[in-house]
Amino acid sequence: MTPVFRASHARDSVPRGRTVLAVVGRLGWGVADQAVSSLGNFALGLYAARTFGAASFGAFSLAFVTYTVVLNASRGIATDPLLVRHSGSEGDTWRRSAASASGTALVVGAAGAALSILVGLVMPDPVGSAFVALGVGLPGLMLQDSWRFCFFAGRRSSSAFLNDVVWGLLLVGVLAAMDHTGARSMFRCLIAFGLTALASAVFGVAQARVVPRPLRAAAWLREHRQLAGRYLIENVSASGASQIRSSVLGAVAGLAPVGYVRSAEMLMGPFAVVLMGVSQVAVPEASRVFHRTPRRLGQFCLAVGGVQAVAAFAWGAVLLLVLPHGLGELMLGRLWGTASTLLPAVVLNVIAVCFSSAILSGLRAMGVSWRSLRAQLTASAAYVVGGTVGAFADGALGTCWGVALANMAAAGLWWYHLRAALADHGRSALAAAPDAEHAVPAPEPAPGGVG
Repeated sequence: MTPVFRASHARDSVPRGRTVLAVVGRLGWGVADQAVSSLGNFALGLYAARTFGAASFGAFSLAFVTYTVVLNASRGIATDPLLVRHSGSEGDTWRRSAASASGTALVVGAAGAALSILVGLVMPDPVGSAFVALGVGLPGLMLQDSWRFCFFAGRRSSSAFLNDVVWGLLLVGVLAAMDHTGARSMFRCLIAFGLTALASAVFGVAQARVVPRPLRAAAWLREHRQLAGRYLIENVSASGASQIRSSVLGAVAGLAPVGYVRSAEMLMGPFAVVLMGVSQVAVPEASRVFHRTPRRLGQFCLAVGGVQAVAAFAWGAVLLLVLPHGLGELMLGRLWGTASTLLPAVVLNVIAVCFSSAILSGLRAMGVSWRSLRAQLTASAAYVVGGTVGAFADGALGTCWGVALANMAAAGLWWYHLRAALADHGRSALAAAPDAEHAVPAPEPAPGGVG
């Protein structure tokens, strides 16, 4: 039976062209914001790769992967529920939710800092010093990241952009000063990463005119426990899988291959501007699509994922054609020779992630966190297996191809769960609609769409 929905004359009163332009504008701010944020991370990574060699850069990479684990934990319990439940809120409602979400992120950063410093104190150098330096900066890093999502939830995208501009300028300036004075060390690089983020986070407090409330963290978790618990597991399973893969690779092949893999992945960093920038605002946009016309959500996710995948392929092609003529060695120094052999697998992996990320946004917009959790856990398990088997089989090259194939399979799994969730929603809407026989039938979906 064809799903039925009530006619919505209010929706028709908004010109479609104006709606599309508004969506493009919000996506554009997301990309611009992520561009500035990624520029700082990219500069930090290039500086470390060129300065410290493969083994030390491998230690740096293990610390950086740990940072992403803590970051994803913070987003899972603090800012992801904020985007789903409070997107578009204004005034006192936005200020209360922003204070609670940013305070929760600060608590996560403090907990991560304590654990990171403890691990660093018991690990040998260079890994130990890298984890201690990371721990010092984690509270500021988590707070700064939370402001970005608070601003996007409150439709203050330009504020998020400005905050990341401040952070990027501070970080690049400090790195340049370190290089000029000869005060170069991996420890100082990571300290600079965290402390410049803290300065930007303080600026975020002034921008928002909201003080983070860490004491509200427990209440925030209780209020959003249904989403936060699942998003926490979902997010940490994804970044935790990367942590396991890097640790296994380091144990099997040494720190240098970890550095080679990170350097190859880092070359896709400028494209990550597109992927992560769109992801920041994809959930609110997908939520709007779902609440206006649920049957178009699948088409929206495929369109977003497809555009990103084409961009990833184009960027990868540029890297493979241009960097071998000297630019790759200029950027990565001695790491370039090995990193170049890993690029094809890394590009394919990113293309697969483009579709998975877009579909994840659709599932989160629907609020079916149990489906996204199930898909993420399965995909993360496949990632670990693929990366681990590849590491044992052929070191850095094997692990890159292993995770690429795993993420290609995962993209199909994500699509299955989105189709199933939309089908469930259609049946529920039909069953709940009063006088369903008098409702206006929805038009048949276009070929290839989700109905």
